[in-house]
Parts: sequence; structure tokens; C-alpha cells
Amino acid sequence: MLQPKKSKYRKMFRGKRRGVTTRGNEVAFGEFGLKATTVGWVSSRQIEAARKKITFATKRAGKYWMRLFPDKPITKKPVGVKMGSGKGDIEEYVAVVKPGMILFEIGGVTEDVAKDAFRKASHKLSVKTTVVGKQ
Repeated sequence: MLQPKKSKYRKMFRGKRRGVTTRGNEVAFGEFGLKATTVGWVSSRQIEAARKKITFATKRAGKYWMRLFPDKPITKKPVGVKMGSGKGDIEEYVAVVKPGMILFEIGGVTEDVAKDAFRKASHKLSVKTTVVGKQ
């Protein structure tokens, strides 16, 4: 499961999820990319499931790049605990995704294979996506 090795602070605020991506919004490494169209959090489990789907759908041909990393800790209190007594323990790590962000890239495969792999991978993610080509 993806998570940071070290972090300066153990817990984080939830933050506002608004705006669009200004960096990382173009295909840089491969020929095709999976671009987010909505805002949301993508958990490390979802990223791993999508990654597995891409490798399986491409039959390990070509190369893929993951352009997102879950570096935001999300805390949760146990069931049945009363209000107060501090912030809960870290439950999972998520990546903050904004519209326009490239999530995955593929190179060295045909357009049909890339579109099929991204379609299958997008079912595993909690944000809406679209397939884009290199500009």
C-alpha cells in the first residue's frame, strides 16, 4: 500500500477541495493519459487497484507512469467513541485530485489498448476521468 516514508507532521487538516490543476495537467512521459474531470480524494487502495488493472489490460506491454501519490493522511475515530479527546488515528492515505490532473500515463501501446486499460482503471477510481493524448 502506498504511503509516505516520512512526513513533517503526522496529521493534516482536511482542506478545501476547489479549483483546477495548474501543474501536471499535460501528458509528459507517455503518449496517452488518464485525466481527472472532477475533484476528490483517491485512496492508496484505489490507486493500487487501478495500477493492477492497467498492467493486466496492457498485458505488461509498453510502460506506464503513476502521476499521483497519496501523501495526505486521513484520520478517523473508532466507533462508539464520544466527542472530544483529540483527533483520531490515521485511517488511510489519499491523493488530492483536482480537475485537469493527469493521474496515469501509458506509452508504447496502441490507442485502443490504452483506452481500454484506462476505461477499466477508471472504474476503480472515485473521480470521473477522461482519456487524453499527447498535445
